Amino acid sequence: MNILARRYLFFALSLLIIVPGLILLIVRAANHNLPLSIDFTGGTMMEVEFENELPPHSEVVTLYNRLGIQDAIVTTTDEGTLVIRSSFLDENLRQEVMNALHEEFGSLPEPRRVDSVGPSIGAQVTSRAALAVGAAALVVIIYITFAFRGIPHAFRYGVCAIIAMIHDVAIVFSLVLIGSVLFDWQMDALFLTALLTVIGFSVQDKIVVFDRIRENTNLLRRLDFETLVNHSIVQTLQRSINTQLMTVEFLLLALALMGGVTLREFAVILLVGLLSGTYSSIFIAAPILVVWEKREWTTWFRRKSAQTAA
Repeated sequence: MNILARRYLFFALSLLIIVPGLILLIVRAANHNLPLSIDFTGGTMMEVEFENELPPHSEVVTLYNRLGIQDAIVTTTDEGTLVIRSSFLDENLRQEVMNALHEEFGSLPEPRRVDSVGPSIGAQVTSRAALAVGAAALVVIIYITFAFRGIPHAFRYGVCAIIAMIHDVAIVFSLVLIGSVLFDWQMDALFLTALLTVIGFSVQDKIVVFDRIRENTNLLRRLDFETLVNHSIVQTLQRSINTQLMTVEFLLLALALMGGVTLREFAVILLVGLLSGTYSSIFIAAPILVVWEKREWTTWFRRKSAQTAA
């Protein structure tokens, strides 16, 4: 099984998923319309239950506008309640909103859940999340470089692992941005939890593949580097796929299908992110290592045929 022979096909497949997400990210960032929840931006989220029929979303937004709140976003849950997200509301303003909803729509609204996060807390969460990811990437590079110090170019293994990890993060962001357009998904605290989990699993799987390459480098010294890496990938292929499918993916699929609306986005992100982590360990990280070893960018990333090399 010559996996590395089709490495540029695998690179192109990843780009087909990542590029649309990057385009959405750039467009929405330019319009200051990123799908960030109140966990990152600060604000108030109220889940409200009405005695009678739910009021139209547009009328609720209009009511918020009359109260001077211009950024309200209204969605409906599977349980028949309204979820209203807006900028930060203090206790007095929240009570004013509840009174206005009662006067406007007749039935007495009952707040089932109220979450408020101040703008400074949201900014702090964002900065600390970015710091955590950056610190983790640095530690991974240092650890792999030290652990692989007995083979040539140990530093490359750490860098390739981080590049593949960035690939997985890009897949997750692309998924959420596409989901924000199709299903009104938002990046919240659960998204951050899923993202950090994906990063952890992603790096772990890549270390397993790279460790087999390290072992074979000492055992199969006469083999060409590309052949050696391909052989190592094939040796770990069954283990990587079976471990992910049996221990994680089937459970997450069940959670996504039957776990309810509040956990569905979290489960889908984890499902796709961990699948991407397994994919990138086999089809992205190790192939990048081969590209770097053979310096294929000097030939416009086209591998020299045996005849040309001769």
